[in-house]
Amino acid sequence: MVKILIVEDEEKIARFLELELIHEGYKVIKANNGRVGLELIEQGDADLVVLDVMLPEINGLEVLRRVRKNSDIPIIMLTARDAVMDKVSGLDAGADDYITKPFAIEELLARIRTALKKRVVTAKKDEDVLRCGLLSLDKMRHKVTYKESEIELTNREFTLLQILMENKNIVLTRDVLIEKVCGYDYIGETNVIDVYVRYLRTKIDDVFKVKIISTVRGVGYVIKDE
Repeated sequence: MVKILIVEDEEKIARFLELELIHEGYKVIKANNGRVGLELIEQGDADLVVLDVMLPEINGLEVLRRVRKNSDIPIIMLTARDAVMDKVSGLDAGADDYITKPFAIEELLARIRTALKKRVVTAKKDEDVLRCGLLSLDKMRHKVTYKESEIELTNREFTLLQILMENKNIVLTRDVLIEKVCGYDYIGETNVIDVYVRYLRTKIDDVFKVKIISTVRGVGYVIKDE
């Protein structure tokens, strides 16, 4: 069940939103000030946040700025003010959407559905990016980077790295890797995987002073979670 956090200090509005969202099938948690709201968000206890701008202790825009340092959780800003600069400040700080009081509940529900759909799409795109520490491999763009430095790999080097990253913490034998990288009908040098591992280590480990691919003597290779 999707869990929505309402951060709103006006109890009547918070209760109204809570009842409407529960009626729509959402699970609801509430906070009546910015500090508690920020703590709940940081605990990862919500899938989307409806965040009022004018809050006691920590205002909504400051909560938003702090959250965006570490999280991309969908946030819809809620305010009684219709000033253009408020909306610009919220959107520039990373809000997914902005709605002004008074509002029709149907409009807020529609914006919530849209924000949640965008998050699902983003999550699916993230599945195309494999990560191991600061190393990332983008399958769709055929791109490998360490921090922000792009690493040029041949097709076979890329395929080998992808297979190892898709099977993190699983030791893959040389025979399995030869079949996956070179094809089941490969006829050639039996140490081809050792050669490509050496190429990868030259381009990644040696350059960035890290150890990505571990050798399991007599068996094969593995990439372990850092």
